[in-house]
Amino acid sequence: MDPAKKNVALLSACQGLLLTNNSILIATNGLAGYALANDKAFATLPVSAYIVGAALTTMPASLLMRRLGRRVGFALGAVFGIVGALICAYAAFAHDFWLLCAGALVLGIYNATGQYYRFAAADSASIDFKSKAISLVLAGGIAGGILGPETSKIFKDLFAQAVFAGSYLSLGVFCLLAIGLVSLIDIPPLTLAEQKESGRPLSVIARQPAFIVAVLSAIIGYGVMNLLMVATPLAMMACQHPFSDAAFVIQWHVIAMFAPSFFTGTLIKRYGVINVMLAGVVLNLGCIGVALAGLAVANFWMAMVLLGVGWNFMFVGGTTLLTECHAPSERAKAQGANDLAIFITMAVTSLSSGLLFTLQGWKLMNQLAVPFLLLTGAAMLWFAALRRPSSKHNPLK
Repeated sequence: MDPAKKNVALLSACQGLLLTNNSILIATNGLAGYALANDKAFATLPVSAYIVGAALTTMPASLLMRRLGRRVGFALGAVFGIVGALICAYAAFAHDFWLLCAGALVLGIYNATGQYYRFAAADSASIDFKSKAISLVLAGGIAGGILGPETSKIFKDLFAQAVFAGSYLSLGVFCLLAIGLVSLIDIPPLTLAEQKESGRPLSVIARQPAFIVAVLSAIIGYGVMNLLMVATPLAMMACQHPFSDAAFVIQWHVIAMFAPSFFTGTLIKRYGVINVMLAGVVLNLGCIGVALAGLAVANFWMAMVLLGVGWNFMFVGGTTLLTECHAPSERAKAQGANDLAIFITMAVTSLSSGLLFTLQGWKLMNQLAVPFLLLTGAAMLWFAALRRPSSKHNPLK
């Protein structure tokens, strides 16, 4: 079997396990935080702690993989995932809000390392296969959309004295499976010459228009998605929709995030990366329109589906564009900086999500996302105009 395709298959399965954990945390962390927090405005703090943990470790994780290889980095991340899951489960038994936040912080390390699955697939892929490799790895996340919410429903009440403890314990099992899979990947490490070569300073790499637009697409796509997704279970609870409906909506949201990845790479190759990212912006605006139109389960469901597909186009497109911006010796710093920006944005939006929902409500949250999406769309159009003369020479441009 072709090594690149073998890696894509294994990394896609790892992505599925990572997103299973993520979707379980999406469905439970906000509600568990709401149950344990004295001040309900901080209900989404465990979600923020999860993202902060990833933000604090994403650059060190990238540099560690540069030195020790992807396989070691991914395995260590999964070990931290097991530790974090055990802490969260114990916090549920102890009814300790701050311990829950600490466990989520440790779990964030697993999330940080897992975000490099998509880049690892690109490492060994040819130029023609690169966008498809990234897209197909992310497609593995569809398994998380199915398994995660179902797992959270099954194990939510496993222990009567500790709601959600069973859901948190299930996270550790998925991390164990991930360790087994990453032991089989075969990604060539950097050569000694590439390890010694530091490449251009990050400040020079970051001044490239392609880098700016790639990162902007990723952080706004993730930021808007995270802002609205985190608040959705709380908004549905406020509308007196049952937990099963909230889990159903999140399930379809995660499916919508990753199912398009089976063809996003093909769309990028055919229509160009900028056009696909612009389509993502339009879909996000459509999500906001549906969310503002009503509070029925159908509105939440359709809004989250549009949000998921929009995120996919913006994120896969941004990741593909980012791979054009750096040499192999520069990948650790460029990829690390990109993901650090994403996690900082996610931390801010997840924390502000609970505060905005509590203080201002669901309608204002959606309205606040609009100018950020319009700004991102304008940047993409500027970049498309900038590159138009050379676009015929590169199907990704």
